Amino acid sequence: MQARAWQRIFLGYATDVEMDTAGRILISPELRAAVGLDKEVMMMGMGSHFEIWDAAKMAEKEAQALEAGTPDVLANFSF
Repeated sequence: MQARAWQRIFLGYATDVEMDTAGRILISPELRAAVGLDKEVMMMGMGSHFEIWDAAKMAEKEAQALEAGTPDVLANFSF
């Protein structure tokens, strides 16, 4: 039952969308506000899915990760 609340949080904003003739999709104002998307966004391929990030927030997260250094769990990581 504890997972049900998180399921609502993760899936509650899900909506079906269609691409326009230019291949764009509209992200609803409610979802943009909920996740803090402003003007410039980045779309990043993550294997089987993609993520959409506010460009400034993504730069901040990357800087924090680089500052923290490579975690031990990635010592033997390869593509």
